Amino acid sequence: MSDAAQPTAAEVRAAAEAVKTALDRHLAAVERRSGEDDPAVYEAFNQLAAAAEVYDELLYDRYDEVTPFEIPGTEDALPPYTGPEEPNALSVLIRRDYAVAEPQRLLAQAQRIEAAEGEEGPAASGTIHGALGLLFGEFEPDEIASRHKEFGLEEGDSTLWVTAAEEPADPGEWLEEPFEQVDPQSVVCRFDVSAVFDDEIGVDDDDDAEELEDGLDTDLDEDEDLEPLDADRR
Repeated sequence: MSDAAQPTAAEVRAAAEAVKTALDRHLAAVERRSGEDDPAVYEAFNQLAAAAEVYDELLYDRYDEVTPFEIPGTEDALPPYTGPEEPNALSVLIRRDYAVAEPQRLLAQAQRIEAAEGEEGPAASGTIHGALGLLFGEFEPDEIASRHKEFGLEEGDSTLWVTAAEEPADPGEWLEEPFEQVDPQSVVCRFDVSAVFDDEIGVDDDDDAEELEDGLDTDLDEDEDLEPLDADRR
């Protein structure tokens, strides 16, 4: 911040006085509280938090100092969870199937990756298994999906589910069984792409094309059995 934009000492002092006043009001509201969820206490708390934030910012801008306390902000806490209609967190479940249509092209791509990395030791690019490991270790799943022909792969069916959650999962919590515990009630939307739609519906004109597109966004039936989905994982 430039010197011209710095707050004055008087402004910092006024902000400090505002904190003192807000602190007194908060204590008075607590002393007079009528119950656990007294709105007067809630309002006094917010006023104190706002005053403290202003003082902290001015103190830092003027003197390069900070206060020894931190007021919790509303952005640090999740709102009460009311169900999948208003989720606090989301999980996106994706499965994409491929066929190895051109093994030699896949092996050639893996060899180029290995050569660029300059790693010594036994070549992993000599087998389909090793080549796939190199390919998916080097490129993001979305890039592989857009360049699958270049890598000797042929697209199969794919599905994407957006599911609602009460709160974000703990790191590492679901990695061993990524799609084992999907609650049908938590599915917000689902998008499927499959050759089955072409076979069952047929896309011969614009009307049929619109019907197919509408059919890709489907609601999940409560009684539908869920099969485990494979994830695109790094």
